[in-house]
Amino acid sequence: MSRISTPSQYDVIVIGGGHNGLVAAAYLAKAGARTVVLEARHKTGGAADTMSPWPEAPEFKVTTLSYVMSLMPDTILRDLQLQRHGYRVHPTGPYFLPFPDGRCIVQYDDSARNYDEFAKFSRRDADAIERWDAWIGGLAEVLGPLLMTTPPTVGSKRPVDLIDQLRLVWRFRGLDVKTVGDVTRLMTMSIVDILDRFFESDQVKTVMSLNGLIGTWAGPYEPGTGYVMAHHSIGDVGDGNLGAWAVPEGGMGAVSAAIEASARTFGAEIRTNARVARILTTNGRARGVTLEEGEEISAPLIVTAIHPKITFLRQLDPSELPADFVRDIEHWSSRSGVVKINCALDRLPVFTSNPELTDQSGGVELAHSISYLETAFEEARAGRPSTLPFSDGVVPTSLDPTLAPEGKHVISLFTQWVPHAWSEEPHRVELESYADRVIAGYDELAPGFADSVLHRQVIGPYDMEYEWGLIGGNIFHGELSAEQLFHMRPAPGYADYRTPIRGLYQCSSATHAGGGVTGIPAYNCVREIKRDRKRSARSRSKGSTR
Repeated sequence: MSRISTPSQYDVIVIGGGHNGLVAAAYLAKAGARTVVLEARHKTGGAADTMSPWPEAPEFKVTTLSYVMSLMPDTILRDLQLQRHGYRVHPTGPYFLPFPDGRCIVQYDDSARNYDEFAKFSRRDADAIERWDAWIGGLAEVLGPLLMTTPPTVGSKRPVDLIDQLRLVWRFRGLDVKTVGDVTRLMTMSIVDILDRFFESDQVKTVMSLNGLIGTWAGPYEPGTGYVMAHHSIGDVGDGNLGAWAVPEGGMGAVSAAIEASARTFGAEIRTNARVARILTTNGRARGVTLEEGEEISAPLIVTAIHPKITFLRQLDPSELPADFVRDIEHWSSRSGVVKINCALDRLPVFTSNPELTDQSGGVELAHSISYLETAFEEARAGRPSTLPFSDGVVPTSLDPTLAPEGKHVISLFTQWVPHAWSEEPHRVELESYADRVIAGYDELAPGFADSVLHRQVIGPYDMEYEWGLIGGNIFHGELSAEQLFHMRPAPGYADYRTPIRGLYQCSSATHAGGGVTGIPAYNCVREIKRDRKRSARSRSKGSTR
């Protein structure tokens, strides 16, 4: 990408120094553009963050919000030389789901080992594993490559958009009736209804349902949770293998630090405590930004990596945007009900159902049954915090001892649900009571767990919104529901990483392929920026010959 010929201070401004903003900046700087990242907080990384939250115990480090790596393509790791900049990961261990009756399921990446685990509850379910794996594998072949595909503007009659739509149709020319039916079921059915087609025991269905619920404002019977499960399970995006689920060495903040170091190496400038107040436009074209303290920074190209409600409803005047687009953003659903609880422990939890389990990095679950999960969500939907919350727990120190003193541990508890309206007020007292119930739930399964907690940090939806800019506390910048995917993410007609403002692009997790620490939205966005630059250059060249 050649340097843009302009007297502006920068070629590109990236709003937001979360992992997607940093990936975009690294690629743009690598292409030769003079790039600046403007991050509102005192540090980069956004939700991919490591911190020491307890001044009295600074030797403990926690993965503040996001807590495991997944879905980042090898392409990005190679292009940005992230290993050279300190990116190190440890593949996570098995899922562990203990039950109050003293039994448990240990779910591995190995189908043969899972057979024995599932057979403890149902021989028929054990026999169904192979059929399930084949079903998911077939869907992954269809959906995986779409993650790194720019959604076409479905319904547009412009020649360039018609070509993009035809390319998408051509890609799927070989799909048969059954596969189309399977994709339709995945996108529209609940995770439980899908699992009912394969499994019979409640215990197996419970462990298999969890990936459909994490970070989602939906219970196990809600339509669309099937896709959320698939989003966490796809596997291959068409450029090699996706990175497996992994614990980053140094916590999630180390991932952001590696991307930032890469961006700086390529020449990007990173500014923290630089909150953007307004995006400046002239005649429908972006020309720069004004910071909160009044400084104006100019650039003909702006990439926003923050929540669309902040970009389009706060940093721009709605009068500058099409009315239907403004309505779509106003109605963009970004509910959550998530509470993150980070704890410092003086010892590893010992679970009654499996006292020998030491690798607790893959998921230590608090989810007794499908009805347990459904009740937890329905209580929150009715406006009450869950009496018995669901928790996806990870003990990263079982693989990465750098996060705690020798012999000590940290546990990351990603819990659900509290009312989504709690993003509007702190609810400190209620959150502490909710956290007490989560700790008590684990203590029932691992006696002594409550006594092992040395320190704890409780982060609710209000904190996520006002400290990290996660509107509604939603880690995906918007729900992964069927009406908010692919060509609808974040608004029909603008899912191609472009916006109604010329020169303003978007690559937050609210755009296609967002959800998880992947960098894919940024990768796709930069590809579209380069395409537009080439088209513009060709147009200027043709004009000069006339």
